[in-house]
Amino acid sequence: MNSNVENLPPQVLRLVYKEVSDLAADPPEGIKIYPSDEDITELHTAIEGPEGTPFAGGIFRMRLVLGKDFPAVPPKGYFLTKIFHPNVGHKGEICVNVLKRDWKAELGLRHVLLTIKCLLIHPNPESALNEEAGRLLLEDYAEYAYRARLLTEIHAMGGHGGTSGVPQDPSDGPQPKKHAGDPTKRLVAPGAASVAALGNGANGATTTSSNASSSTSAAGKKKADKKRALRRL
Repeated sequence: MNSNVENLPPQVLRLVYKEVSDLAADPPEGIKIYPSDEDITELHTAIEGPEGTPFAGGIFRMRLVLGKDFPAVPPKGYFLTKIFHPNVGHKGEICVNVLKRDWKAELGLRHVLLTIKCLLIHPNPESALNEEAGRLLLEDYAEYAYRARLLTEIHAMGGHGGTSGVPQDPSDGPQPKKHAGDPTKRLVAPGAASVAALGNGANGATTTSSNASSSTSAAGKKKADKKRALRRL
């Protein structure tokens, strides 16, 4: 998406620059701001998945794009990190009223970011972009939570968050658990490693035993050959 810096009036750019600077200096709780000196009309952020939701522990990268008619027209929001959520489309587009009919120029970007974070706590299945997520949220919450949690673990934990154009900061958000982004490692049951080790030990013992048998057999063959040679003499 092209930058709109050249399309916005200087007074709007000044206001945007001031607000983005304030956000970076004093961000909303659980949200990191990554302003760009090159393009102030595209704001990259990272939102911590709220506790008590299937997104807890994840870091969700997102961007806000300010169009040429901002602030008369609301910004557009996109999740860069894959997320299973009724109000997030398959390409990451976000459907929330504050970015549509409820928008007012005086609301500001801080209000937008807080509203999107609240959307992770209170999804709205009535305006679903992801119809499957919306249906599951209404009909089978356990399945919805399972799917949302699975995508969170795969894409938003262990450094797998969508990070296009976003500087990396190892101290961002809660530190993910080891192997949080690898489902195969998470599924190893307690004690399974010990069983595997025992199994390897057993295989090693079998191999050693087999090698010993082969050596004994070879030695016996040598003896027999020697006896036959002596008889011929």
